[in-house]
Amino acid sequence: MHTVISRPSGTRRESESYAVTAEFYDILQADTDEARVRRLYGREIARAQSGVLDIGAGTGRVTMLALGDSRVGVHAVEPARAMRTSLLTRLAALPCEQRDRVTVHPRPLDEAGLRAVADVAVCHNMVGCLPPAVRERLWPAIGRALTPGGALFVQLPPARPPARTVVRVLADQRVGEHVYGGRMTLSAAGYRIRARADYWVRGAEGVLREHSETFWMWPATRERLLGELAQYGFAPLACHQDAELLAVTLRR
Repeated sequence: MHTVISRPSGTRRESESYAVTAEFYDILQADTDEARVRRLYGREIARAQSGVLDIGAGTGRVTMLALGDSRVGVHAVEPARAMRTSLLTRLAALPCEQRDRVTVHPRPLDEAGLRAVADVAVCHNMVGCLPPAVRERLWPAIGRALTPGGALFVQLPPARPPARTVVRVLADQRVGEHVYGGRMTLSAAGYRIRARADYWVRGAEGVLREHSETFWMWPATRERLLGELAQYGFAPLACHQDAELLAVTLRR
């Protein structure tokens, strides 16, 4: 395993986002997300010939799928220290053969300097968290990191802010004598979406801990993202019709 070390050389400050969520994500959401990842990207990842690029790797669902179902090199890009810590802990438990195939990049993709390292790139559950100006830096960086003819798969963000507040309760999970729980609350804030994550841990005597973290999301329609990507040489892959997924290819 080769970890690219971030140095204080003028690069953007390392992200401290997800400091709360990283503790609770795997126990509360990872099983559901793992099934979604396999459904959305499993077939294409298994067919990868030169490499898989996992952009916004988080705790590693796409990365782990790529290491298990392909034999190519994997590049996991995760600027958030808290999420990257969980990812590296997971990678540390793997056999050497798999660890030797994954490189973890602690910088945004446009700072990672990757060139033609993969023929499959995945943006899972992350594009909605990027302001439009940051997305504009992401697309050409993906184009540089892909081989000609490579494919990019983007889990679509919400197309618009919610008309009313949406609350999603996460299923409780028991760990020994403690029960972990949480909820996600989405509400409109102008053209953005405010996403608040509330977590708690309960024991026999009641609530032991409570934590909250707020994220901002920027809606974007499929058509808007296709228009942005077309400027950097991407064209739709007609064979992929999933309503949750945007699939494009880098023109040769």
